[in-house]
Formats: sequence, structure tokens, C-alpha cells
Amino acid sequence: MPNLLFLVDMNLGLVIVLFALCLVLGVVGTLVYLKLKKDKAHQRAEEILEEARNTAEEEKKQSILEAKNEINNLKQEADKEIKDRKNQVKEQERKIAQREERLDNRSTNLDRREDSLIQKEKKIDDRKAEIEKQYHKVEELVQEQETKLNEIAELSREDARNIILSRIEEEMSLEIAAYIRDEEEKAKNEAAHKAQSLLANTIQQYASDVVNAKTISVVSLPNDEMKGRIIGREGRNIRAIEAATGVDIIIDDTPEAVVLSCFDPIRREIARRTLEALIADGRIQPTRIEDLVSKFQNELDNELKETGEKAVFDLGLSKIHPELIKIIGRLKYRTSYGQNALTHSMEVAYLTGKLAAEIGEDEILARRAGLLHDIGKAIDHEVEGSHVEIGVELANRYHEKPEVIDAIASHHGDVEAKTIIAHLVAAADTLSAARPGARSESLENYIKRLAQLEEICNNHKGVDKAYALQAGREVRILVKPEEVNDTQAYKLARDIRLEIEGNVNYPGTIKVIVIRETRAQEVAK
Repeated sequence: MPNLLFLVDMNLGLVIVLFALCLVLGVVGTLVYLKLKKDKAHQRAEEILEEARNTAEEEKKQSILEAKNEINNLKQEADKEIKDRKNQVKEQERKIAQREERLDNRSTNLDRREDSLIQKEKKIDDRKAEIEKQYHKVEELVQEQETKLNEIAELSREDARNIILSRIEEEMSLEIAAYIRDEEEKAKNEAAHKAQSLLANTIQQYASDVVNAKTISVVSLPNDEMKGRIIGREGRNIRAIEAATGVDIIIDDTPEAVVLSCFDPIRREIARRTLEALIADGRIQPTRIEDLVSKFQNELDNELKETGEKAVFDLGLSKIHPELIKIIGRLKYRTSYGQNALTHSMEVAYLTGKLAAEIGEDEILARRAGLLHDIGKAIDHEVEGSHVEIGVELANRYHEKPEVIDAIASHHGDVEAKTIIAHLVAAADTLSAARPGARSESLENYIKRLAQLEEICNNHKGVDKAYALQAGREVRILVKPEEVNDTQAYKLARDIRLEIEGNVNYPGTIKVIVIRETRAQEVAK
């Protein structure tokens, strides 16, 4: 029994030892596993960190590259902007230099004028002093004569005065006449000089090339003897040409050339062709002239029709009335502010078509409206009314679509546009006219500016008449001398100058001249 207990105790101790050993081994294994897992996690963390470092390095390089590209782009834009600003500054400097030069010239002219006025004023003062001296001398003579007459003849004061005045008038009449003659001659010379200066300045400022291009044609001659043959016996040939064509023929001293003048370009073209054919043929007589005028009228009608058909074909249009096609061809010989009307109309047609295509409208209809928007200009010199009214009447006559009629009626804002195409035509018309170099200055705006200048001057108190001269670069104001004195004249010129600067848009400068004069006039009967 004790042995059995001993064995049980030994087995129990062995079990405990084995359990403890297993527990130790488990703890050790767990620690080893945890250490291995920790090492693996640490290694993984190192790999993640390395990968993150690589990724960050790549992103850093990419960011640096993008930043460099952005910096280069910004630098290029800044350089471009600086270059543009430099160009603008140079342009402003050029304009300022030109303005300074004009101001210098104006200052020089004013100095010269001031010197001239000072000299004239000095001469006037000298003359005034001389006249006063003569007046005092006359007074003394009058008193002396009056005393002598009273003493000798015992005449009345009134009789003596009349005798003295008669004698003085006889003595001074020659001197007064000589003085008046000298002053009149001087005034005539100054007036002639000023007139020549004004004419020269006017010729220099006047843009005659534009008017010549619109209203005249020059025909070259083989020799000056041909001028006599064109005139004919007692002028019958030149009268026949003018009567048949409705064109004025100007034959002057220009060597080997004659000038055809007419506001109707079709008539001028017929006259030009007729005259060239007569010169080439050599047979210049009224019957021959009438035959050639009729021939070239027919030829030009055909050409106008072909020109209109070509314009319609180029724009891809169809079903346009034959008479309307011929009128379209007439636009070839019509200009508007220096811009050919047919070229302008086709340009507007193309622009309107492109705009319509962009917004989904009918491109063909838009082109048609653009081509016909200025159709009234082809015959506005033959029919009364504005080219808008004439164009609407033509479109109605030849049964054009309402969109086309609306575009013609509203492209200048005379009536409110009702269709999208009408708005597109107005926009295209503005684009074509506003293109740099397309047109010269609007004659209508030019006339309005001149009228505005004269109206500003006439609204001031004391102004008698005002004239805008030299294409609106000079304004001359004639004032009433009894209402405006010399000092007020300078103030009036300054007030008008300030009002013009504040209310009128104009190129260059405008010279304001106030003229005050008193005239004495008598009529001998």
C-alpha cells in the first residue's frame, strides 16, 4: 500500500513535470512564433516603407517636373505679356511723339501768328499816333483859321467852321484817298495770300482719290489730236455721246486722256467702252456713237446677268428670279464707302451661312438673305428711297421668302428683326463692314460730324455764323462785334474748344478760330 501511494505520487509528479515542461515549451514556442511574426511584420513594414519612399520619390520627381513645366509655361506667358505690353508702350510712345510734334507745330504757328499780330498792332499804334498827331495839327489849324476869319471877315462861327472844313477837306482828300488805296491794296494782297494758303491746305487735306474712284473713269488717247475728233464739228460728237450715255465728258489740258464723270457706274462703264471702241475704230460720228452705245448696253446687260448667275452659283443658291439675278450683277459696279457692294454681299452671305450652320438654322436660306440684304443699293440712284426700302420692295416684287424680306428690312435696325436669320445677317453685315481696310470713313458720319461742329458753335451767344472747314479739322466762327468784344472772343474760342473736346469724336485735332470784325459800307448812287 505504501508502495502504491509512492508510485501514485511519482506518477503525479511526473505528470506535473511533463505539464510544466509542455507549458514551458508552449510559452517558448509562442514567444518564438511571436518573434518570427514580429520580424516578418517588421520586414514587411520595411518593404512598405521602402515602397512608399520609392513612390514618394517618383511623385516628387513628377511634381518637380510638372512644376518646372508650369513655371516654363508661366514664364512664356509672362514673356509674351511683357512683349505685348512693350509693343503697347511703344505704340503709345509713338502716338505721344506724334501729338507732341503736332503741338510743337501748332505752338510754332501760334508764335508766328502772335509775332505777326504784335507787328500789326505796333503798326496800328504808330498809325494811330500819327493820325492823332495830324488831328491835333488840324485842330490847331482850325482854331487859327477860325480866329483869323473872325478877326478879318467878322463871319459867324458856323460860317467860319464850314469854310475851314471845306478847305481842310480839299487839302486832305488826296492824302485820304492815297491812304485808302494803300490799305485796300494791302488788304487785297493779304486776302490773295490767305486764299492761296487755304486752297493749298484744302487740296492737301481733301481725299480726292476716293471721289475719283467712285465718280470718274479715265480713258487714254493715242494722241491729243483725238480730243478734237471726239468733240467733233461744233461739238456734235461729244454732245451725242453725252446724250446717249448720260455721262459728262471732261476734256481739259490733261495730255492724252479724257475724263468720264457720272454717279451711275453702269452708265460710266458703257460710256468708257463706247469711247474706247470709237478711238480704236477711228470713225467718230453720231450714228456710229448710237450704234455702239446700244451694242455695249446689250453686252453689259449680259455681263451683269452672268455676274449675278456666277454669284448665285458660287453660293449654292437656286430659283432666283432672272431680273433679280441681273440686279445682283449690278452690285459689281456699286461701291459703299469704298467697299465693292457685290464682294460685300457675298462676304455677308458666306458669314451668315456659317453662323446659321453653327446654330442649326437653314444655311442655304441664310446665304440667300445675306446675298440680298443690300440689293437695293444696285438701283438706289435710279429709284427714290433708302436702299433698305428699295430692297424690301424688290424682294416683295419677286416673291422672296419672309425671312429674306425681314433680313433686308432690319439689317440696319430700321425695324425690329423677327427671325433668327435676320439677326445673323445684321451681325454678318457688321463683321464685313468692320473688317480693317474694308471701308473708308463713313460719309454719313463725316457729314454728321461737320453739322455737329457747326451746331455747337452756333449755340453760343454772339455767334453770327460758323463754318467747318478742312474736312472738319478747322472751325471758323464769325461773331457779332456789337455783342462780343476782343477779350470775349478769346473766351468764346476756349469755351467752344472745351465743348468740342467733351462732346465730339474726331481724329487728330480741330482748330477753333473766332473772327471779330467791324465793316463800314456805303453805296454811291
